[in-house]
Amino acid sequence: MRSGEDFDIIIGFLGFWAVVLLVVTLWMEVTGQPALGWALGLLGMLLALYGMTRLRRRLPHRTATRRS
Repeated sequence: MRSGEDFDIIIGFLGFWAVVLLVVTLWMEVTGQPALGWALGLLGMLLALYGMTRLRRRLPHRTATRRS
């Protein structure tokens, strides 16, 4: 049985890169450089993050611990 906690690493990875893309997009906008590509990348990252969090909610919580 798959656990929802297995997706936490992926969600954290996507969240980190979403923040990075947000900062880059804002910087490109403030400096007057073209930011469309960065904004579309940010949109894709946010959609992936949304999809992963929705998928994680459907999976059960972990009941056993992993072996080291």
